[in-house]
Amino acid sequence: MGAKRGIEVRGNSIRMAFVYQGQRYRETVKIPPTPANMKYVERWRQTILHEIATGRFDYAEHFPESPRARAHRPGSSISVADALSDWLRSAQRSSARSTLEDYRNTVHNHLVPAFGSYQLSEMTTAYVKAWIAQLGCGAKRVNNLLIPLRGMLGDAYADGLIDHNPMARVRNLRSTSTHEPDPFTPDEVSRILSACDGQMRHLIQFAFTTGLRTGELLGLRWGDIDLDKGIASIRRSMIKGHEEERTKTRSGRREVVLLPLALDALQQQAPYTYVAGERVFGDPVTGKQWESSKQIQRRWIRILRRAKVRYRNPYQTRHTYASMLLTAGEHPMWVAQQMGHRDWGMLRKVYGRWITDAQPDAGARAASAMGHGWGIAETIRDNQRHIKSVVTPVKPLVSLSKWRSGRDSNPRPPA
Repeated sequence: MGAKRGIEVRGNSIRMAFVYQGQRYRETVKIPPTPANMKYVERWRQTILHEIATGRFDYAEHFPESPRARAHRPGSSISVADALSDWLRSAQRSSARSTLEDYRNTVHNHLVPAFGSYQLSEMTTAYVKAWIAQLGCGAKRVNNLLIPLRGMLGDAYADGLIDHNPMARVRNLRSTSTHEPDPFTPDEVSRILSACDGQMRHLIQFAFTTGLRTGELLGLRWGDIDLDKGIASIRRSMIKGHEEERTKTRSGRREVVLLPLALDALQQQAPYTYVAGERVFGDPVTGKQWESSKQIQRRWIRILRRAKVRYRNPYQTRHTYASMLLTAGEHPMWVAQQMGHRDWGMLRKVYGRWITDAQPDAGARAASAMGHGWGIAETIRDNQRHIKSVVTPVKPLVSLSKWRSGRDSNPRPPA
């Protein structure tokens, strides 16, 4: 029985030989060397040679039991550092600027120093868990650090670069912190609003009566406001000095019903920024647009001191809004939509103790409760009628033709 080139009989088996990546390899096929089996191995070798020539050869796919297969897996030639760089490039297409900046910091300052020298095939669950154990930060921070690593290894597994995902058995840590809402009382809201004036009062009043996040407040433009319908379209956010054409979450893109006191804040703010047609709220000290939430934070601290109100961060205006709506009996699903939550599961988890039996006419009772409790508005019986009464008295701040020039898609100015 004559052996073909690259094929030879070895005992009761057949051995094939081939050159891959400049090195000669021999693999034994444990089947009897019959004529039929010899032809089978010969055809198999020709397939391997063709795949090597076309760059599609996978050693482990042909010889999974071979000790040489591990050294030639696709992931064995790719470092974790390179894989993380590739993952960052792909994340650019779907991540907000601020999120991508956080990912870059995590990759360059934490993940590459810890795992960058490893090959993908060398990564194990034990390595990851050992790294987590030595981190001296809270659960939320750890979970955030794992996001790029989890995403990169998940992609590598899906692409067949590794035969298992080391992160599959690494769960996010459960946070033990209890950052419960700490809303302001109606009396505290009244004192806070009394302790500020001008544009700062308008901004804070609008925050208390819409529940917008700070970044959403800073990114809000007059073109997002429809005074006729009493609605603000939340489409963007200002984060770390950059305007993002997206909100924190997909459900964050929403239309917020403007309660009377929110409309009142807009009417009072209009003379300052309406004609420019840009952002609704500006820095009253510099006369320019707000650059970051840190600027507001500094003013906020001083206002609370003047009001003699216990310090809570500005985000508590959002919690105050949600708790006021729920205490007034508004439907939780409507409140969730106002807040930008996908469903009311988060609302129930965070604000459960403020939820009461809901009644019809969403928004009306909350508006009335705000007006009475904060001492800055008369009793509101009909929400829609009050909205019209707020909008109607304001004189046009700019001619209709000038407003529409170049802004056909924007809402009309107040009549």
